[in-house]
Amino acid sequence: MATLTEWANFYVIIGSSAGALIGLQFVVITLIADMPVEQADAQASGAFTTPSVVHFAMALFLSAIVSAPWSTLIPVAIIWGLLGFIGIVYSVIVIRRFGTQIVYTPVFEDWLFHALLPMAAYGMLAGSGCLVPSHPEIALFLVAAASLLLLFVGIHNAWDTVIYHTFVRRARGQQKEEGSKESKS
Repeated sequence: MATLTEWANFYVIIGSSAGALIGLQFVVITLIADMPVEQADAQASGAFTTPSVVHFAMALFLSAIVSAPWSTLIPVAIIWGLLGFIGIVYSVIVIRRFGTQIVYTPVFEDWLFHALLPMAAYGMLAGSGCLVPSHPEIALFLVAAASLLLLFVGIHNAWDTVIYHTFVRRARGQQKEEGSKESKS
């Protein structure tokens, strides 16, 4: 379909970036895997780390869907609507996890990037599915905006996760280690 063909380069960039960032996220998690994990840290991972991989995967999946040789936009619109709805439900789950984890007290930036912006991206995606019959060009731009937003949110959140693990958790582990050395002497 010619309408989707015009978006090919955009989705090649988004999809390849999302795929590479998923791989990089796994590398980072592997590198910090030797740090001791407490139950509360594992609980926070479901609120902070896992959603980044989900957002990257969604951007990758959207790129794959748009790159497929569809003959009409209607089946694509249905998929966009379903993915948007699933994303909204997942965002609500993340918000619940976000509020119940006890490792870290979220600030406004955290609520913005872990809750509000993903919810907006998935809402745009769901809305795009409804717009295809009457405004296909607007729908295509909404999907592009949602994909790009999910990619940027994932980048921001992955960066925050790396910084947290590198500086906060490592420092906390070193303090515990020094405290146990002092108590032994």
